[in-house]
Amino acid sequence: MSAYLYHVFVEQFDLWIALGFFAQAMFTARFVVQWIASERARRSVVPVAFWTFSLAGGALLLIYALHRRDPVFIIGQAAGLFIYTRNIMLIAGEKKRNLAETESMEIPRS
Repeated sequence: MSAYLYHVFVEQFDLWIALGFFAQAMFTARFVVQWIASERARRSVVPVAFWTFSLAGGALLLIYALHRRDPVFIIGQAAGLFIYTRNIMLIAGEKKRNLAETESMEIPRS
């Protein structure tokens, strides 16, 4: 067992493994961000940072999966990127609509 662990975590360690670990850490950070935001609000909340970490971590994990030529990992990460991107687009659209609504509610001057 120790020989296996040594091979997996030491012998084959390279820049790609480092990228994979960094990508996984970013991907995991989204859950921490979501948990903290929900605890503060005392309700379930999905902040923009969740989707930002999802997109960044997912994209890096896709690059890692492409390098490793893992078809299951490639399809899984690629599919998620569409969801993350769409959620960021929806949030940006909502902010844009809210800004336009705020600007159209000008205070009358006397």
